[in-house]
Amino acid sequence: MNDSINPTAHQQVDVVIVGAGPSGMAAAAACAENGLSVVVLDEQPGPGGQIYRGITTASRHIRRTLGSDYCAGDTLVEGIRNSRIDYRPNTSVWEVTKEKYLHLTHQGRSSYLQARHIVLATGAMERPFPIPGWTLPGVMTVGAAQILLKTTGVATIGPVVLAGCGPLLYLLATQYLSAGVQIAAVVDTTGWADYRNALRHADGIAADPHSVVKGLKLLRALRKAKVPFFKNASGFKAIGEDRIRQFQFQAGGRMHCIDANVLLLHHGVVPNTQFTWSLRVPHEWSAQQLCWLAETSPIGELAEAKDIFVAGDGAVILGAPAAALHGKAIGVEISYRQGRLPKAGRDQQLADLERLLGKARRFRRFLDALYRPKLAHRVPADEVFVCRCEEVTAGALRSYVALGCHGPNQTKSFSRCGMGPCQGRQCGLSVTEIIAEERGVEPGTVGYFRIRPPVKQVKLGELAED
Repeated sequence: MNDSINPTAHQQVDVVIVGAGPSGMAAAAACAENGLSVVVLDEQPGPGGQIYRGITTASRHIRRTLGSDYCAGDTLVEGIRNSRIDYRPNTSVWEVTKEKYLHLTHQGRSSYLQARHIVLATGAMERPFPIPGWTLPGVMTVGAAQILLKTTGVATIGPVVLAGCGPLLYLLATQYLSAGVQIAAVVDTTGWADYRNALRHADGIAADPHSVVKGLKLLRALRKAKVPFFKNASGFKAIGEDRIRQFQFQAGGRMHCIDANVLLLHHGVVPNTQFTWSLRVPHEWSAQQLCWLAETSPIGELAEAKDIFVAGDGAVILGAPAAALHGKAIGVEISYRQGRLPKAGRDQQLADLERLLGKARRFRRFLDALYRPKLAHRVPADEVFVCRCEEVTAGALRSYVALGCHGPNQTKSFSRCGMGPCQGRQCGLSVTEIIAEERGVEPGTVGYFRIRPPVKQVKLGELAED
């Protein structure tokens, strides 16, 4: 793997892959195995993406704390140690075009590549969780806390409250127990109605019984450690002046208020669609996953952007193992299109991978029904900040809708909502759903922010050099 970018300003290669998470690594390995030249562009200092972040440098202590699922990333990392793969860490891609040009920066220098095929393996990001007090110091997402644990081996200082829903909530809680962190409570929004809804997708349990058993073991570990566990919780509020001091919520028919030094929030992840929006390709609102998905062919090729694919959780949330399967399938398809695989070989491999992906989709329908984020935590009360960067409240957005703003781009003009450093990543979904609820229409009717390059922050000097 190469840590220095080629000084040539313009290169043409067979395949460029953006992102070195599970899907990106699997796609790269499949293409390289079939003799294609591959460049992998990765923001991080090492491969692994978010799920396997820091795996090449993780100590034995970190590996023990994070468990076997984390260590499973070793196989994928080994797959990109191929002489045909030019892996470029610490590289930021700020524009991708339909003509298959990629503009990037590395150590203050700009350059660009052109590829015959592009794979966008940009993964997922945590869903916004706007509640009263979520901008206080000490309030973080579960994913952010886990990144800190993976990269440094450092956990937050207790007492910690973990609140929301989803398997990652339970996973980090057990990892924190292994790290010796004091957990004040796990506050779960999942209730009996969610279990009933999930039972309509009970075939998903049979599709992946191993993951169900693993989830039950996590819950058993929390019970064994006598961690206070609240179910069917609502009415979340972080309380404090200079930082969070208490967490308030309702569960079991009464209000609770727990002392907390840190509050970790989580109610699922959504695809990172910044690049696909910037390409101006069609997107659709997923009622199942409550997010935007880029329209693709069954294999993952973007509608209206030939030979550009979106892979793994960047296409639809299925989890790390399924993301690797999808990345491999895209690598097989690209190898066939570039004449490195016969049709029969391509068809057989894709059929085998599709069988496994079908099981993952069935299990995901079960999970999405069981851990469906609550409306009150997606569409907050008027006083709650929605856009953290520009300090725009939900009430302000509703007032702009009353004035006639029917979409996110109109509200952006009135409020600068979505124009901060995060470029709408932390507020975009909330803005769409707030406007939809206020107008009484489906989110798909409302649309999303108009995303323009640079998708990542880039200095003016770097732009001038490019």
